[in-house]
Amino acid sequence: MVHALDEIRRVLKPGGILIDLRPVEANWSVEISSSAGDQVAGRLTDLPVAMADDEAAFHAMHEVESRGWFIKEREEEFAFFYSWDTPSEMKEFMDSEWEDFEKMEDHVFEQVKSLWALANADARPRIRVKMLISLWRNG
Repeated sequence: MVHALDEIRRVLKPGGILIDLRPVEANWSVEISSSAGDQVAGRLTDLPVAMADDEAAFHAMHEVESRGWFIKEREEEFAFFYSWDTPSEMKEFMDSEWEDFEKMEDHVFEQVKSLWALANADARPRIRVKMLISLWRNG
């Protein structure tokens, strides 16, 4: 990652801006959202590959900052939601797209199905992802 950031620095004009936008592992919340409100069904389990990727990204940004290549000007966290029509669609997506990164334990999936079945007709299962956005200036 540090090598890639060096290449980005090389092609950015002096004072150019790098936007670092990425999810941050945090045992993301699994919820049922409807017009009646949001209910938390549980949390995902972060898998080792995802945790290692997260740590590597933070380490790389710290390394380039210590080298003076980029200067962090601003950083914020915000929620990003993945949303599905049914619990089974959510599970299918997770099994095919996130199988190496996030796991939904069986008891959490059972709670999702239960809350969804009891909720209003507009209820949708969703996952609240913790996102990080940072603005870095080319040093």
